Amino acid sequence: MQPAIRMARAVQSSAARAITTRGLAHPTTRTLLAAAALAAAAAWEAGHRVPDLHPSLRSGPHRP
Repeated sequence: MQPAIRMARAVQSSAARAITTRGLAHPTTRTLLAAAALAAAAAWEAGHRVPDLHPSLRSGPHRP
């Protein structure tokens, strides 16, 4: 797995956990959400696309 993808997934996972445990208004959650957005943007700029970050989007129930 590419480093940009690995970083984006890790930060996104941390942000999701923070939302669950602390809520959206908590400063840590907001910081992690900003970091997740930056990591996703860096992965995009490195040539990766959304399905690279979210493998489940490659073949969902609406796709064969």
